[in-house]
Amino acid sequence: MPGYRIAARPPLGAPAVPRYVTDPDRLRSFLEDAAHVPGGHASALVTPTNEAEVAAVVQRSTAVLPIGAQSSLTGGATPRGEVLLGMARFGRIIDSGADWVRVGAGVTLAELDAVLARTGRYYPPAPTFNGAFVGGTVATNAAGAATFKYGTTRDWVRAVTVVLPTGDVLDIERGATRAHVDGYFEVVLGNRTVRVPVPSYRMPKVPKVSAGYFAEPGMDLIDLFIGAEGTLGVMTEVTLKVRPERPAWCLAFVPFAGRAATLGFVRLLRDAAQQTWRSHEGGLDVSAIEHIDGRCLDLLREDGADRRTGVTWPDRTAMALLVTLELPAATTSQQAFDDIGRAGDPGAPGTSLARFCHALDQAGVLDEVQIAVPGDLARAEQLLALREAVPAIVNQRVGLAQATVDPRIEKIAADMIVPFERLGDMLAIYEAEFTRRRLDVAIWGHISDGNLHPNVMPRSFADVESGRAAILDLGREVMRLGGSPLAEHGVGRNRVKQQLLAELYGQAGIDQMRQVKRALDPEWKLAPGVLFLPA
Repeated sequence: MPGYRIAARPPLGAPAVPRYVTDPDRLRSFLEDAAHVPGGHASALVTPTNEAEVAAVVQRSTAVLPIGAQSSLTGGATPRGEVLLGMARFGRIIDSGADWVRVGAGVTLAELDAVLARTGRYYPPAPTFNGAFVGGTVATNAAGAATFKYGTTRDWVRAVTVVLPTGDVLDIERGATRAHVDGYFEVVLGNRTVRVPVPSYRMPKVPKVSAGYFAEPGMDLIDLFIGAEGTLGVMTEVTLKVRPERPAWCLAFVPFAGRAATLGFVRLLRDAAQQTWRSHEGGLDVSAIEHIDGRCLDLLREDGADRRTGVTWPDRTAMALLVTLELPAATTSQQAFDDIGRAGDPGAPGTSLARFCHALDQAGVLDEVQIAVPGDLARAEQLLALREAVPAIVNQRVGLAQATVDPRIEKIAADMIVPFERLGDMLAIYEAEFTRRRLDVAIWGHISDGNLHPNVMPRSFADVESGRAAILDLGREVMRLGGSPLAEHGVGRNRVKQQLLAELYGQAGIDQMRQVKRALDPEWKLAPGVLFLPA
């Protein structure tokens, strides 16, 4: 039977404190994360090699910011004077079985995937950026394109090892420690016991939520640390579930002339895929559907990304999809081409790819679709490169405006999710709001989840201010529609996101999160100012 009490242990490893790097030239490359928020500064950088060294750093420091690949899009990995605790030296695959793997927090998703691929295994919920550290993805409950089929990182974490701000260590296994019926955990630290309350707010019921501390009645202790953004402890090891068989993938770039037709096709694919999973029979098995809007397509053409990748689309295209179709692991490129060639044959075998091509044909877009079949890695990389070019182009434009117009200019972006049945409403609200404010906006995201990423490209500082106001207004609309204004990127130190977090749970909810932090981090050492400010 799981209990509500867990005992910490002393850290393992030689207790020597690693070297503190204070040279400004060495620190410079660590002073901003992927959000490119200016003004980052750190007192030192430490890169420990074992949990005893991690414990020594947090015990002797007044403020510590744990960092991984610094791929955060929220400013959460941009230092504000803390000691930077870099986890790059925890990059070891420790142990594994048929359906699990135990890794150091500094292992990148690319390294993990390469190891699993050698034995035909697969870790599905990885976000788009494969340079992210496993520890960072767990700390933010990262999600991505395949959430539609596989859920978020939370669903795949079996165990974590966490160094607390006191220097004590928790080994937390899923299912072993659950909240007391009265809503708390007890953590035994040496000769004293700390009571950690469970917040009473209710989280939105949508596939992705990265919005502060997880909370639900009877919750598992492991879920408190997943998504806590490094504010409660430093993860050193993680045990993940993996799939023992790696599927073959087919990628399809599908252009549509109108929003209604796009949403209708996505709905058809979602329904067919969910029926396939329920029946466990051969059918249409779609694991992800991503989208880019007409403005994104304009940017790709202006930048020449279409010519570089060899991916084309009709001039009338209003929205394009990138669909990931899963096929049996043994599927060859020739089998895939045979299925595509029989798309219009009603007597063709009912394989997943044949069903997909039939759906494309019925939608009237088959002749305009570009497909990367299993084994065609070059074409798959081109399609993925086109998708990745969109945020890169947006960032370039924002950087140019910052350099030539006003140094205060920065990208204004959101990461919001609504129940899929309300997605059409949300898109219409987005369009009306941004049009009213005359903002230049590109929207992309994981449409199969109802997850949108609107990105404002400011042409002046007035656009920055208007964009922030727009994101707040749209976040309130998302909450009204039953969604979350904070889906997969977390909160970090972004002031707009922190305000949306407060509006999502109310001030009482933020106060409850502060109570959790005070219980485990009474001196407010870890990632101060991330998620929320001290009271």
